[in-house]
Amino acid sequence: MALFSISEDTPVGSQVFTLNGTDPEGDEVRYDISFENGSKEYFRVEPRSGHVTLIQELDREVEDEIVLLVSITDGRNKVVEKVRVFVSDANDEKPEFLSLPYIVNVPEDTEAGRSIFKVRAVDKDLGSGGSVTYFLQTSPKTKFTIDGHSGVLRIKAGEFLDYETSSTHFITVVAKDGGGKYNGKHQVMTSSATITVNVLDAQDSPPTFVGTPYFGYVYEVSEPGSEIFTVSAKDGDQVNPNPIHYSIVNGSDGSFSINSSSGSIILMSYPVQLKNELYELKVKASEVGPENELLDSAVTVVTIRVVDLNNHPPTFYGETGKQDRFELTMCEHPPEGEILRGLKITVNDSDQGANAKFRLRLVGPGRVLRVVPQTVLNEAQVTIIVENSSAIDYEKHSFLTFKLLAVEIDTPERFSATADIIIHLLDVNDNTPRFSSEFYIARIPENSPGGSTVVSVTVSATRLASSFLL
Repeated sequence: MALFSISEDTPVGSQVFTLNGTDPEGDEVRYDISFENGSKEYFRVEPRSGHVTLIQELDREVEDEIVLLVSITDGRNKVVEKVRVFVSDANDEKPEFLSLPYIVNVPEDTEAGRSIFKVRAVDKDLGSGGSVTYFLQTSPKTKFTIDGHSGVLRIKAGEFLDYETSSTHFITVVAKDGGGKYNGKHQVMTSSATITVNVLDAQDSPPTFVGTPYFGYVYEVSEPGSEIFTVSAKDGDQVNPNPIHYSIVNGSDGSFSINSSSGSIILMSYPVQLKNELYELKVKASEVGPENELLDSAVTVVTIRVVDLNNHPPTFYGETGKQDRFELTMCEHPPEGEILRGLKITVNDSDQGANAKFRLRLVGPGRVLRVVPQTVLNEAQVTIIVENSSAIDYEKHSFLTFKLLAVEIDTPERFSATADIIIHLLDVNDNTPRFSSEFYIARIPENSPGGSTVVSVTVSATRLASSFLL
């Protein structure tokens, strides 16, 4: 066994050698293997046959040489030899990365192709099994590449880093050995590690507005100096951001200003002096450099609407001003569809938009008169039209009373107003005389003198004749 070597992947229990010896006197010999104190016993020998068996798993990377004492005896004499058994390599070790974890900080403006990091892995095997090459286990869209032999990591040509898009990249690097025999087969072994690439922000991004789109409102009770709205922008570069300067580019017509530091938009005029109902202000946010110079900028639109408050109820007006009582004298039985021209009524709501939309209706004897229009926006002349002529009858009522009601439609307050309309009727000759009874019965003594009253007859209208029975 002086020149004996054994592969580290030899299975435990394998017969690895046979000792052979003789005795000059022809006596039977026996064999034995022993180890120095403290040494692990890797082999066992069958005393008679000399067959040597592996009894412990081998690992060349832990122990590449085994010292053992081989002896032969005939029972009286014994010869002992010290033998060194060499353990040969098998490809049983993976490459091992050094100095983990891998964390690298890279400025986002680093040029493509520049080296940003170097990985290193070692393989304890010998020969091709101990050689290491590298590759990246990433998608085709990766921004990085690695040199297969040196392990140098670079930004791929044509690519660039962008902190605002992705501030961290996780890259899987694989170390692969050159392959070798293990248990009779060719085996290639690999290991992997993660490289964390932290992208450092650089001053390369313009400011951005936060919370867009922007809408502000001016109310009719607002006063000059009131804060209408506040815009907010931040530097697109989040590390050491620059301060922001705000300005109005156009669209204010002198009615609005902006605080250059806070972004607060201020009303400069009374609402009644504003010419438009809608303003679109173009607001610019600029980065301020170290020398107070204005750098990159961004522009947004702030839409400001002048809003009316619902603080006016509908109001009725006559020819002389506000009025809540209207009177008219007319003949009975006017033609149906006739306009009551003696009534001069105007209704108005001083608010704007939906706050000034209301409905008109008449409250009184049903289906006698109708009002036009029924729906009003802001202001209208009120027209009252005869709908049922027969109901306008002096003999039934000498005057008619109605309530003209105006009620807002779409407002939560539902403001309203009422006006009394009183129509005095004039009688016309539209009825024929009529007896109060269809016949009369009278009794008179035969000796009644001339001039005596026989019967009293009452005539009102409509009936032409009556019967008399004496």
